[in-house]
Amino acid sequence: MKPLSGLRILEFDGLGPVTFAGMMLADLGAEVLRLSRSADAGAAVFSEVGGQVLHRGRAAAAVNLKDPDHVAGVMDLIGGADALIEGFRPGVMERLGLGPDVCAARNARLVYGRITGWGQTGPMAQQVGHDINYIALSGALHALGEPDRPPRPPLNLLGDYGGGAMMLVTGVLAGLLEAKSTGKGRVVDAAMTDGSALLMSLFQALSARGLWSENRGANLLDGGAPFYRCYACRDGRFIAVGALEPQFYAALIAGLGLEPESAPQFDLAGWPALHTRFAAVFATRDRDDWAAHFEGTDACVTPVLTLAEAARHPHNAARGTFVEQGVTQAAPAPRFAGTPAGPEAQPAPMTLEDARSRWT
Repeated sequence: MKPLSGLRILEFDGLGPVTFAGMMLADLGAEVLRLSRSADAGAAVFSEVGGQVLHRGRAAAAVNLKDPDHVAGVMDLIGGADALIEGFRPGVMERLGLGPDVCAARNARLVYGRITGWGQTGPMAQQVGHDINYIALSGALHALGEPDRPPRPPLNLLGDYGGGAMMLVTGVLAGLLEAKSTGKGRVVDAAMTDGSALLMSLFQALSARGLWSENRGANLLDGGAPFYRCYACRDGRFIAVGALEPQFYAALIAGLGLEPESAPQFDLAGWPALHTRFAAVFATRDRDDWAAHFEGTDACVTPVLTLAEAARHPHNAARGTFVEQGVTQAAPAPRFAGTPAGPEAQPAPMTLEDARSRWT
């Protein structure tokens, strides 16, 4: 049995973060029903690609939220749900007759999870945007990328997933715990600007102490330090170095065949020259040769793997980090003792009437 077994959650089908949050909650054992706006319950956006993974573990039911009969059916489902998650623009659910107040009147213990880019309130609440826009406004994007070049977005991991979906899941879980003891639900307002700003907490603290520069590539964790960055190898592939602590740095220096006194770790003025030296050494051997060379040491050196290589790596294979279910995909995380690590089999789509019969 998984930790959220017995809980029922409605997911109003959408893009990116709400879909990822639904996957996480299903992976944790909740019975999640995805309400698809498509006539085909399996044909929502990205169903042909990302949906093979992101829609895993939960059934879908096609609904037309402009049809009063369908809205009434959804309200029946809400009556039997523990939580719902939605990612529409502020006010859309209210106009559909499915806003938090209406739902709370039907089910007082319902946790109502809402995720948007800008949040439910504020002067930009109704503006459109994407991950890159949200992390730009939070200050996170400015810190990413090479010096003297435009900031580089980290895929859509920081806004959509880290600052968005994971914050939504955290809020919903907190709301469910509260509802269990009080019998009353809570509205969760998860904004990707808020979440990505929160993820920058360490760097806000460092900046306040004068320990973090606004210049990209000049800091300890942004590639500025020669002992915390990636290097090109002879075969054009890359190695990742993360030798932050002095003892790990000493192991790195020994592995590179350098004299410790010639490469002081925290001589910031000497970092550019030291980076050049490291780069020259790493360029003399292939990536996998370096990986084997440093294996078993404390130098914190690992190969930079492609997605396909990551699925085959012996450590990931031993842990079952990746599984095959139609396509290669990451197994649910985190793990719980006594619970199988793999995702649940994909349930068949159902009709709204089928869902009503099951949930009411």
